Amino acid sequence: MTVADTMPTEVPLARPFPRDVPVPRHVLPARTRMTCVLAVDIGGTKLAAALVDEGGALLRSATRPTPRADVMSALAALVAEVTADGPPPHAVGVGCAGPLDLTTGAVSPVNMPSWRGFPLREELRRLTGLPVVLAGDAQCMALGEHWLGAGQGSTSLLGVVVSTGIGGGLVIGGAPVLGPAGNAGHVGHMSVDPGGERCECGGRGCVERYSSGPNLARWALENGWAPAGERDARALAADAAAGHPVAVAAFERGARALAGMIASAAAAVELDTVVIGGGVSAAGEVLFGPLERALDDVAGLAFVRAVRVRPTTLGVRAGLAGAARLAWRLSGPGAPPPPDPAMAGEGPPPVVGAGPIG
Repeated sequence: MTVADTMPTEVPLARPFPRDVPVPRHVLPARTRMTCVLAVDIGGTKLAAALVDEGGALLRSATRPTPRADVMSALAALVAEVTADGPPPHAVGVGCAGPLDLTTGAVSPVNMPSWRGFPLREELRRLTGLPVVLAGDAQCMALGEHWLGAGQGSTSLLGVVVSTGIGGGLVIGGAPVLGPAGNAGHVGHMSVDPGGERCECGGRGCVERYSSGPNLARWALENGWAPAGERDARALAADAAAGHPVAVAAFERGARALAGMIASAAAAVELDTVVIGGGVSAAGEVLFGPLERALDDVAGLAFVRAVRVRPTTLGVRAGLAGAARLAWRLSGPGAPPPPDPAMAGEGPPPVVGAGPIG
């Protein structure tokens, strides 16, 4: 297993999504403008939007911090900034932190207390006058990696975001599996230790309790880690890389919980690829080394052991890529085929449990 450690230092116009590079607002010359969709990514700390063409190129993009209140006004201003004087989009794809309810188009992000049962799909439809399709942010990450990133060519993909919490998304046969209400893929709340610690969700032994950034740091602090400066997962990763025994043990413990979840998911769904992103994935070998060893230990069946675990190649842009892919696949006749040659010529597959598109 290798961890990508290089990235472009600048972002050219109209190129596929880069890895973890802040992309300024771009405008293509008129002669190169083309049909596009509007992609929106909504999280507790950042709002992002982009116009994306059928090949996955960013035509225009912008971000802004997520306010504590009146999020929709900030989102409306962001959409206006991205779409002003640009090529007109013909559909909107949006990924949002959950939980969400695709039957109504409402969202209730845990880390956005001002939105409880907020009718996001209808508000965006009213704002843009366009058809809107909604999915979870981690589900969009998985779809983005499948389209343009580390999951290209996979027939059975799990995308995992390891950050403040742990989220996930499934892409099976090229189609995102969203579930009846849109909450499929909540792998962070799979129990890897039924007799273990109580999770913030109310369950017991959830992988998030062992492997999320705050919980990695929490366990390390409880077991003697005493950093001079910051006391977060980033500092913990730096100390683990330097060989601090408690920091190393924290990542080994978290990686083993992730391995248990991945092995269980692979046994249930017959995964061929797992792509891991989120802030904690930036720890690199500190995370992926023990994860590989733990998977080798806990996975037994040959098809489970065959799963490929890869770091994200799109980084923070995976969510926007997935939101764009949703819009392209679900915006009606003329949606482009995916760039993956193995799927060339196929029509857009259904989104399993996607809910209505208006």
